[in-house]
Amino acid sequence: MSRTARALGRLTGWRRLVVAFLAGAVIILAFAPFSITPALWLGFVPLMWLLDGCKTWRAAALTGWAFGFGHFLTSYYWISEAFFVDADTFGAIAYPAVAGLSAAVAVFIAVVGAATHLIPAASEDEMPDDRVAVGALRVLLFAAAWTVIEWVRSWIFTGFPWNPTGAVWSETRTPIGLAVVQSTTLIGTYGLTLVTVIAAMMPAVLAQPPRFKRAWVTAAAPLLVLMVMGAGGAVRLSGAKTEFVDGVKLRLVQAGISQKDRARPSLWESQLQDYVSLSTKDRPADVTHVIWGEAAVPPTFFLNADERRRLAAAAAAPANGLLITGADRALNDGVKWTDIYNSLYALSPDGTIAATYDKTHLVPFGEYMPLRWLIPYDKIAGGYGDFAAGTGLVTLSVPGLPPFTPLICYEAVFSGGVTPPETIAGTRPRWLLNLTNDAWFGMSTGPYQHYATARLRAVEEGLSLVRVANTGISAVIDGYGRTVAELGLGERGVVDTRLPMAAAAMTPFGFLGNLIPLILATAVGAMALTLYRRRNRRAS
Repeated sequence: MSRTARALGRLTGWRRLVVAFLAGAVIILAFAPFSITPALWLGFVPLMWLLDGCKTWRAAALTGWAFGFGHFLTSYYWISEAFFVDADTFGAIAYPAVAGLSAAVAVFIAVVGAATHLIPAASEDEMPDDRVAVGALRVLLFAAAWTVIEWVRSWIFTGFPWNPTGAVWSETRTPIGLAVVQSTTLIGTYGLTLVTVIAAMMPAVLAQPPRFKRAWVTAAAPLLVLMVMGAGGAVRLSGAKTEFVDGVKLRLVQAGISQKDRARPSLWESQLQDYVSLSTKDRPADVTHVIWGEAAVPPTFFLNADERRRLAAAAAAPANGLLITGADRALNDGVKWTDIYNSLYALSPDGTIAATYDKTHLVPFGEYMPLRWLIPYDKIAGGYGDFAAGTGLVTLSVPGLPPFTPLICYEAVFSGGVTPPETIAGTRPRWLLNLTNDAWFGMSTGPYQHYATARLRAVEEGLSLVRVANTGISAVIDGYGRTVAELGLGERGVVDTRLPMAAAAMTPFGFLGNLIPLILATAVGAMALTLYRRRNRRAS
């Protein structure tokens, strides 16, 4: 290990950048659907050794950028699938667009690399004791900067917090993963990111003589913290039963229609009827609510203005219940359609609109073009031009259901941003409903990662999450992150399921949001810098 660390530390130029790129790319194996968590070591440990060899902050920044480029390119590749739905228009720019996005977002990791250089690497002439100490402080500073930057990515330039590092525990399909995730009720996903990155990178200090015990103790300490977190989570889960809302039974409908077929107007009428047929076929008498995914009703079938299509869709609603579906909503000034919204409707059997919600957090380039003056393309989703944004998250109350907050598509990936602000004042949803259309991304890793991240919102908030996707993954998750029912990616069918009750009236994270993880990250970074400066003063 010592030889490997020295060899990587001595790399310069393009060789260092290539190795950094590969180190960043390999950590995708820790995320869904692979969920090989130890892959984090294969990426973060070599990165620290590469950073140890950087003599200037500029070299550290460039190394961090190369790592970020590899990481985000493998994280975001699935976005290219959406460009090939209309390949004639967008196919040529698919790969350049994803590469450009990845390169741009990698700048955030360049900042992390530069920040880590505030504590220069120890020289080979220093005592092993000092080298381990300085190496550990560099890891703490890196993890703190990484965590803060991950949070910044969630809101700057409208935000795109895809694959937060803490999400590697969400889809491990093992008891330890679910147990560790319970910590997010207190420290949130970004707090879990902080601990995870420290544990993944701290073994870099083992590049010392193999019998040097302090290095092994230092490397093992963060793993011990994770084990304690897992043990606490296991205790929480051991006494937790999934309880269900009385008198509510849901039918989740996953029609399995590819996005290319959904883009064919000649099929829209039959597709709407297909949803209705799936909703009503062999339906148990106790089903009270039917739920379809985002934009399940074809575009231009504006249910607020098209009574015929609204009545056709409402035929799927149970006699004394509701249909909840995604569909576009449009306003008309008497001459033309004006504002178009990506919306959720709750429809009664007679076609009455019981409630609506307009998506607030729109996807740049997918749902609107932020640089229309520069880019000669319409939005990827097509339709009547850009979508308009809604006024904000809401808590809906509809007949027969506890109050819930609707989240359309990637609105579910924003840690600390899935309930309305007024929930602190007492108006709190009792569950979350996520409608999404991951058909845009085919059978890629994207839908798995979207699902894994959405699961974290349930645990953070202590609220059950119902997720309905047009091609998968549709699922019901209780407030502890446990799967109650699921229909896999690419499957066609329905799930009849009860609605889990909330696991907690209000979790600490639900009350404080990302304040706790940001305080933790700031404290860890400040501690690392303070201890390093004290060592320098003593040495001088």
